[in-house]
Amino acid sequence: MGTRTFRTAVVRTPGGPGAIEIVDVPEREPGPGEVRVAVAAAAVNPVDLGVAGGFFHSLGLIDQPHHTGLGWDFAGTVDAAGPGVDLTAGTRVAGLVVGFDRDYGTYAEQLVVPAADLAVVPDDLDLVAAATVPLNGLAAAQVVDLLGEPPAGGRLLVTGAAGAVGGYVLALAPARGWRVTGLARAADEKFVRSLGADFTTAAEPGWDAVADAAAWQERALALVRDGGAFVGVRPNAQPAAERGVTVRVIETRADGVRLADLLARTAAGELPARVHAVLPLDRAADAHRAMAAGGVRGRYVLRP
Repeated sequence: MGTRTFRTAVVRTPGGPGAIEIVDVPEREPGPGEVRVAVAAAAVNPVDLGVAGGFFHSLGLIDQPHHTGLGWDFAGTVDAAGPGVDLTAGTRVAGLVVGFDRDYGTYAEQLVVPAADLAVVPDDLDLVAAATVPLNGLAAAQVVDLLGEPPAGGRLLVTGAAGAVGGYVLALAPARGWRVTGLARAADEKFVRSLGADFTTAAEPGWDAVADAAAWQERALALVRDGGAFVGVRPNAQPAAERGVTVRVIETRADGVRLADLLARTAAGELPARVHAVLPLDRAADAHRAMAAGGVRGRYVLRP
């Protein structure tokens, strides 16, 4: 009997969407504390374009001799469980595979991942929608954690407010006491306000805090008042602190417990789940090209 294989998307030599290959690799059994998931959907994120294009290779974050896996978040069903795991076959789950220097990512027919990194998907949440939550939802939750408790009447500006991370920050920050304003294009006003935030297309300095989901970096830092707080989304490019501003950046981690809460809130309609289009795994390159062209607010999702 031959070795069982599955299909996954990789990049051997980075060079943009055209560098993406679909290859067959050997199936692996889950070990202690691990599960094998049959992937139903994998979201396409801007970070994936950076991997395929070689940006993270140029930073020295990827050093794979053969190939690099694509994709960070996914949803699917448990196919097999290793020792010490109480998730049964058929359980619907979502999760996050972090890091750049890895053989395989979530653009795949299956994955073996730690069970602790997974969250059960609520029955009334579609797996395609669930696949869009882990990376951006957990990133936004970490942004809000790093912002900490606001001063009395604390005013928070969110750059890139109509984007994936920015939209989640808009929805999550008010519960911590922040008065939130989203900075985005005029066409995005309806979406920003639908999440209960104020809206602006331009901002003057003086904010108690800025969550820089647009990765404006120093431009966004300049909008924070003296002694305020700045949280960025580029872990390898933290702006230098100035004027007593506290500068922090996120480094998104897998967190099954936190993800379960985000999925429940998404199922309840409290958090946005925006799917632009669903494409087969074979069209991963097309999804990358479409994302690179810009103007898309929802996620492309790949279905193996």
